[in-house]
Amino acid sequence: MSAISLRLPNSIHSRVRHLAKYDGVSVNQFITVALTEKLSVMNAAEYFEEKAKKGNREKYDKVLSKVPKREPLEYDKK
Repeated sequence: MSAISLRLPNSIHSRVRHLAKYDGVSVNQFITVALTEKLSVMNAAEYFEEKAKKGNREKYDKVLSKVPKREPLEYDKK
């Protein structure tokens, strides 16, 4: 495990303390979870960007052409 020194504006630190207390966790744990969530989002974005680069518009259009042309079902209209 590593330690990091982090300088936060008072307003952010106060908000983090409040949210951590509300969540029933320490400030360290709250920041660790928040950072983990951010990293997950960024990793997912990178993953989908790489997948998109491998995409082929012609193949995509060919697959979509097989979808029947009809009105959406009632529950899909909402």
